Amino acid sequence: MMKINLNQKLTQALYLHLFALALGVQAGLFQAKQQIYDFFFIFALQILNKKGIFAPVSIYKLYFLNNMAVKIRLARHGKKAYAFYHIVVADSRAPRDGKFIEKLGVYDPNTDPATIELDFDSALDWLNKGAQPTETTRAILSYKGVLLRKHLDGGIKKGALTPEAAEQKFQAWIADKKLKISTKKNLLDKVKIDRSKSRLGAEIRVKEAKAEDVAKKKAALAAKAAAAAATTATEAEATPAPAPESTAAE
Repeated sequence: MMKINLNQKLTQALYLHLFALALGVQAGLFQAKQQIYDFFFIFALQILNKKGIFAPVSIYKLYFLNNMAVKIRLARHGKKAYAFYHIVVADSRAPRDGKFIEKLGVYDPNTDPATIELDFDSALDWLNKGAQPTETTRAILSYKGVLLRKHLDGGIKKGALTPEAAEQKFQAWIADKKLKISTKKNLLDKVKIDRSKSRLGAEIRVKEAKAEDVAKKKAALAAKAAAAAATTATEAEATPAPAPESTAAE
């Protein structure tokens, strides 16, 4: 008798269930009973996660992008006065620092200039799927060129640009961006050096002023000591010598 691996069969069934739900939502088949399908979709995901099996991101994209507002936003991490942020894709109804669908990168505003690590291709894919960035993440995506790449791809689809022309424009933008960043870094380094020199000069002036004050105090003490010694010597000279005592024979 052939043995049936129930775990394997259950996993396969859940995967088929997830894909069926995702494709059904993609096609708009479940609008009337959306909450019921939400429940079964999340229930299947939880069972898979408990078994240590995580559904691929493609399933989330198929299901959630057509079922709820998906946001590209920041999730806060780090200390109170030294926070950094993960750039994540999440359901807009989820808490700000709660569960997310996919992590796209890291944003650290504590450095100067700010440090940004971003999965460019994945961020572009989510934008093309309809995910909406928040104001801050939109600025980050613009800074990294993701929005420009999306705009150029749209021009290619409309026939306004050839792929070669779009790539040329994008590479020119990247070169110009690198030049601006390099110039800013050099300027910041110069400002840091000037501040360091100014701070060092101020410290030297403070030390010199303290040394001058100490020298003046020492000179005053020395003058006072010399005056006291001179006064003592004068008094000693002015005091008459005592008369010699008469002897008994006299």
